[in-house]
Amino acid sequence: MSAPRLRRRDMSSATPPSGVPPVDGSVDGSADADPVLGQGPRRVTSAQVTRSGPVDVVNAYVALMKPRIIELLLLTTVPVMFLAARDVPSFWLIVATVVGGTLSAGSANALNNVFDADIDQKMRRTARRPLPRHGVSTAGALWFGLALAVVSTLGLGLLVNWLSAWLSLAANVFYVVGYTMILKRRTPQNIVWGGAAGCFPALIGWTAVTNELAWPPVVLFLVVFFWTPPHFWSLGLRYRDDYAAAGVPMLPSVASAAVVSRQIVAYSWVMVATSLALWPVAGMGWFYPGAAIVLGIVFLVEAYDLRSRAKESEELSVIKPMRLFHFSNAYLALLFVAAAADPFLR
Repeated sequence: MSAPRLRRRDMSSATPPSGVPPVDGSVDGSADADPVLGQGPRRVTSAQVTRSGPVDVVNAYVALMKPRIIELLLLTTVPVMFLAARDVPSFWLIVATVVGGTLSAGSANALNNVFDADIDQKMRRTARRPLPRHGVSTAGALWFGLALAVVSTLGLGLLVNWLSAWLSLAANVFYVVGYTMILKRRTPQNIVWGGAAGCFPALIGWTAVTNELAWPPVVLFLVVFFWTPPHFWSLGLRYRDDYAAAGVPMLPSVASAAVVSRQIVAYSWVMVATSLALWPVAGMGWFYPGAAIVLGIVFLVEAYDLRSRAKESEELSVIKPMRLFHFSNAYLALLFVAAAADPFLR
């Protein structure tokens, strides 16, 4: 069954994006450069790479890792370590887990840059990434991503435990192969299933401390899973023209804002309900459920406000989808902090 036909819009009137980070790393640089819309994919060779100096080369490789996205992933890793320990985990264990997780996520993001280079140069907000700008070569980016995968897996296995290492590698492979190479360009539900890769830090944080899986991290995994569509689709509404121009069937580029907002509300309800399931499953006190209820109510209010605006108009100035996107970042961070803090407040 073929993907729905993408809706093309006049890109000349699009407002330049502000550069905020989604889970999959679609925004990692400013968008004031002239986009290369309408041009076919260009293969970047070593002879075409432009570098001004060693610092620029280092910055380009760091940019491949998308550090701003990694920050959000770590916010769902470290608090779970505190929840698993019901105390303050070993400082060196936290350091080893954070460094290993950073390198693993950086590997996935670098490889995502390689396989998405053709569409990145067509999208206004991604045209300043290292590969479209020829800051690094395609081969250099590929070997960099693979090297990070090896180093992170060995580092987590030797310094933390092998269960955490294999979970981290599984997240890497699922993001690169499952989401980037298979789902992203084939189905409007790409971020729903592909977003599962961003849920693994909850499992890794728990296993880093306990070396075994349990139901509490699975519940938190599902919270992130159901959080991803409202988070990313609100961003996708803002940049739907970019996806249409690149031929990527992201839901906001193939469906009306009213349809997208209805899906956002549905996933928001499931997310809030799942967040409350942690209360009995993990034996939490009263602080966490109280925080989850308050944060959930605010999230639902924002989701319904978006739904109301989307029913009135397709204009972004009316819909204001970035309001929900920005709050969704705060929601996830505060929810996980509340889970970590609950045992200390009982």
